[in-house]
Amino acid sequence: MAWLAFTLNLTGTLTAFGLRTWLHKRRTGDTGHRHSRPPTGTPAWWAQILVAAGLLGGLTAPLLHATGALHPVSALDHRAVQVAGLIVAVAGFVAIPAAQAAMGTSWRIGVDAGETTTLVTSGVFALVRNPIFTAMIIAMAGITAMTPTWPQLLVLAAVIAALELQVRTVEEPYLRTAHGETYTGYTRRTGRFLPRIGQTRHNTHA
Repeated sequence: MAWLAFTLNLTGTLTAFGLRTWLHKRRTGDTGHRHSRPPTGTPAWWAQILVAAGLLGGLTAPLLHATGALHPVSALDHRAVQVAGLIVAVAGFVAIPAAQAAMGTSWRIGVDAGETTTLVTSGVFALVRNPIFTAMIIAMAGITAMTPTWPQLLVLAAVIAALELQVRTVEEPYLRTAHGETYTGYTRRTGRFLPRIGQTRHNTHA
């Protein structure tokens, strides 16, 4: 199952980042990448570090498990857990490009403070504000269930922490500035990662 987890994660990562970038550039002439270099030690900097750790670790941990260098946590090492993880991982990796496509030309990796794209609030974005990130967490949770080693559990924690930091300290402040009350109203009625969870109650605080 570890080899399958590695292959699935590699395929999903290449699809979510590589294929999506190519499709977006083909459609718009722009890669959609907006990379920045936040000051060292800031929440935005930590978000980037943790994302990188999650991407690298998410490939390395299953590979090491597959080669016998890592051993699973005995309490989680059950065939039923692994099969459930496979189903969850596939669902997550299918949902990522679907949510990316739903953003249309507004799809971006990173934020350019001087740019204002169309705020997408329909379709899956009417249910949650960050469906791509939700799908990423689901996919990584599935991979973790397929290959439940301690390093892989740390990878899952790093991914969740990275996306929380990215959303709360980078993307939400940018969207609030760019779209004002329109975005604030959207956050009041739509959950952050799950439906009805993480809705805002005030204008400036989540």
